[in-house]
Amino acid sequence: MFGVFNAQIKFEKGYFINNSGQKNEVLIKNLDWKNNPTEFEYKTEENSKVNKETIKNIQEFSVGTNQKFIREEVSIDTSSEDLNKISSEKNPVFIKQTVFLKYIIEGKASLLSYTGTLSNTKRYFYTVDKNKAQQLIYKPYLVENNQITYNDEYKKQILTDLKCDINSTDILSVNYKQKDLTNIFIKYNECSNAEVINFSKVNKKKDLVNLSIRPGVVFSSFDITNYYERNIDFGSQTTFRLGLELELILPFNRNKWSVFVEPNYQYFKANTEFIINEKSRERSIDYKAIQIPIGIRHYFFINDKSKIFLNVAGAPSISLNSKIVFSDDPKATKTSTGVPMVLGAGYKYNDKFGIEFRYSNESLINNYLGWDSNYKTVSIILGYTLF
Repeated sequence: MFGVFNAQIKFEKGYFINNSGQKNEVLIKNLDWKNNPTEFEYKTEENSKVNKETIKNIQEFSVGTNQKFIREEVSIDTSSEDLNKISSEKNPVFIKQTVFLKYIIEGKASLLSYTGTLSNTKRYFYTVDKNKAQQLIYKPYLVENNQITYNDEYKKQILTDLKCDINSTDILSVNYKQKDLTNIFIKYNECSNAEVINFSKVNKKKDLVNLSIRPGVVFSSFDITNYYERNIDFGSQTTFRLGLELELILPFNRNKWSVFVEPNYQYFKANTEFIINEKSRERSIDYKAIQIPIGIRHYFFINDKSKIFLNVAGAPSISLNSKIVFSDDPKATKTSTGVPMVLGAGYKYNDKFGIEFRYSNESLINNYLGWDSNYKTVSIILGYTLF
């Protein structure tokens, strides 16, 4: 079952070059690494056994059309960019490491990147004419009065080593960001009439933002408890819901993670009668709200067109004049919700059609001492992705 769920993480055509300089055309498991890898799995043929290679034995490897790594022994600045850990030292703190650097631009001047497992901070490296890779230096540090300033030596490095059609005016606006650095390296290679491969362009993924309409059916129940009366059950009912979901696919790990927000309209209206101390009492609820789940989703791919998913979300609500009425108390009680957890599981086909089963349980009375309530919902939600 685990293998089926991970089918979308495929073994794709690639190659590796070992320490002897031998190039091997193989199928490499493409994990779309967020952090630069130190090892990879491969097969020599589709139905052959899975093998593993490590950075110790491999000089270079490539998988698919969008990822190429080269082994380099480099000096990496390990200074923290965490606001609570920034030092007052201007100079970078280097350590030597052997890593796989990832190509962003390959040409006469190449731009590469490295993100380690201990820190999500991305470091950029460059080479000119296949020379040893050097880090482009950029470091925030503290000065007087805890002000943050920046060592932006990378601008000087570019001016010194990329002299073709690059001037100080160009460098002033270059931030230590992949897009800005990519543009500078492309400009240099084009000026040098060098052949260039832009992996950042190849890596660009489409459909990272999805907008879906999400109608559905809600099976809900509501009850109240307090210290003085027995449990008051308002029964269960079936209602309809309508939602609009905005989903952002996170650009790593083969698009298996996303974050989403889905405003949706829900309502529950009911009344009940009961006898306490030989007196008839009546309770009614009129609940209307815009629920706004904000959460994270993980996909398990079955094949190229089918995938299942699990998601969890916090779901604050905006009440639309909702109230609970007591026949023996002329004052209506306004509902007051917290931020309940919402759990869901579903299936999506062809990135267009989906179905989700969702569960939530929340209290609608949080502002009365001694009172509690349970508003439980089980929803069946259909989805159609507009774009």
